[in-house]
Amino acid sequence: MSAHGSVVIGTGVNELVCAHYLARAGRRVLVLEQHTQPEGQAPGWVPPDIVRSLGLDQCGLQIERRDPWAAVPLAGGGRLELWHDMARSVEAIGRLSAADAAKWPAFCERMGRVVRLLEALYTAAPPAPINRERGELARLAALAWRARRLGRQTIEDFLRAAPMPVADLLEDWFENDALKAALGAAGIAHLCQGPRSGGTAFAFLHHHTGSALGVFRPPRSNIAHVLTALPGVELRRSAAVARIAVREGRVTGVVLANGEEIATALVVSGADPRRTLTQWVDGGWLDPELARAVRHIRSRGVVAQVILTLARPPDFTTLTVASSLDAIERAYDDAKYGRVSRSPCLEVRNIGADAEGRHRVEVDIQYVPYALADGAWDEARGAALGELVLKLLAPHIPHLRGALIDQRVISPRDLEAAYGYPKGQAHHAELALDQALWMRPVAGLADYRTPVTGLYLCGPGTHPGAGIAGASGVNAARRILEDSR
Repeated sequence: MSAHGSVVIGTGVNELVCAHYLARAGRRVLVLEQHTQPEGQAPGWVPPDIVRSLGLDQCGLQIERRDPWAAVPLAGGGRLELWHDMARSVEAIGRLSAADAAKWPAFCERMGRVVRLLEALYTAAPPAPINRERGELARLAALAWRARRLGRQTIEDFLRAAPMPVADLLEDWFENDALKAALGAAGIAHLCQGPRSGGTAFAFLHHHTGSALGVFRPPRSNIAHVLTALPGVELRRSAAVARIAVREGRVTGVVLANGEEIATALVVSGADPRRTLTQWVDGGWLDPELARAVRHIRSRGVVAQVILTLARPPDFTTLTVASSLDAIERAYDDAKYGRVSRSPCLEVRNIGADAEGRHRVEVDIQYVPYALADGAWDEARGAALGELVLKLLAPHIPHLRGALIDQRVISPRDLEAAYGYPKGQAHHAELALDQALWMRPVAGLADYRTPVTGLYLCGPGTHPGAGIAGASGVNAARRILEDSR
């Protein structure tokens, strides 16, 4: 039996950030990862405090901000392209709707002010409104003061928008279908909901956090690679976890699939909360009501991915294939009943060329259910999905089939098998209002602690959720260090 002071499970951005914060506080940290290959680019805002504290800007951190950040094909030909440059976006929108172009700067400014409030919420453990402890009351007061400084309009915008369907929010402002589709697609990403479902405006705002004014897609970065190369922690790959050992309510170690046991009094899990607390830990250590809540965390995967390798570069950076909010809603109707959407919403990213000059294109296919109503995922279903994607993309990528070198289809079940996404849900827990802030993943676990002493959570299933790179990890590390004082 080997021993370590602290064990972190997983090599996602949150797990690695947590590990390095603990190491810099003097802990000996071992990071366990069952896969052999590191993750690729991580989507989401990297909070500046993480960059400063870990010196990531001195270690090769690169933030990719795509421009145009979105392009939407138009029914009559051409594309609506939206840019970091506000004036350029206004000009592009104005060719479709003068009224929408006039409203665009005000919309961007007001949404930008709302997400400043979210930034304050996300860079700390979530406040507990029903907790009467002096520290929690002080935190709530500080947050209320910060919100007040943003102004009454911002508070009203947030309180009104958060529970709204994203379609209602956008239709309050705009008339053009292509513009609303480009924005609405951000409100339903990885959700088993349509744009006319309540709370999708909150998801839209969440994915806008940390973005530049007028940009409604999160940046991507190489933070996972930078953190992996950063010295200070021990990383062991091909180390699948089978069980977290607990004695008398306290963590005593981690048991690997090969039978090896690593003794430790501190385990931080970046895996999804359900797996951590109902599969790796004996359920008897949880209160029955909490165990029931954990088992019922909603994690419905509805996104598949297709990786295309092309002989020539496509003529876009990010392409959103969705003609209108109504078209996205109809795509959701299929998935709602366990069917692959006949016309899914596609988010297509041009990743760039490799050393051999082959171009990689990643396609996220929204509304592809993990659980199918009429059978299971198999090779034939994967091939049919790949063919559907090629058919939908062919009008928008010239000579697509002639340039195609390779195509790889990754179903929601493949995502679960390859990355541990529960039911293919990349966010571990759907980012809905009832699974956000002090209720993420459930109310009793929002402060990263678990009922088992020495066991903490830090993955995207915890506050603030996926798309805020490293925030869950640093928040969990701070909680751990506070508890150890």
